[in-house]
Amino acid sequence: MGERRSDGRIVEAAGGVVWRRGDGGGVEVLVAHRPHYDDWTFPKGKVDPTDTDLGHTAHREVLEETGYRCARGHQLVTITYPLTNGDDKRVTYWEMTVESGEFTPNDEVDAVLWVPVDAAAAQLTFGRDGSVLDAFVAWATATGQM
Repeated sequence: MGERRSDGRIVEAAGGVVWRRGDGGGVEVLVAHRPHYDDWTFPKGKVDPTDTDLGHTAHREVLEETGYRCARGHQLVTITYPLTNGDDKRVTYWEMTVESGEFTPNDEVDAVLWVPVDAAAAQLTFGRDGSVLDAFVAWATATGQM
């Protein structure tokens, strides 16, 4: 799925903006804390050889990191950013809703928070995740979810 470049390779990944209605009826999104990096981000991960497509990767990674089996909805955005080793990571995100499961801390993610969408940008560690949040808000607004 990736392509070679002269200055590094593309690492393909996928993930989800998992959302729900909060107790007050507002939209909340899930952000995950990764202890290895000490950051807060949306759940995502690299493509495995057994994945059939990026959508499959997104489902698998969200389940592995959060414990939530989710329904995958609209494809939101693809972002690309540099890694410290000279490669680039390209991550495609979908909006997702929880169907079942529960969070249990694990090696990759030790905590999750459900954050009101209007406060989520302040919780996210990386500015690049802001474009993912913006894509979600644009979709949610256009479809009447917000």
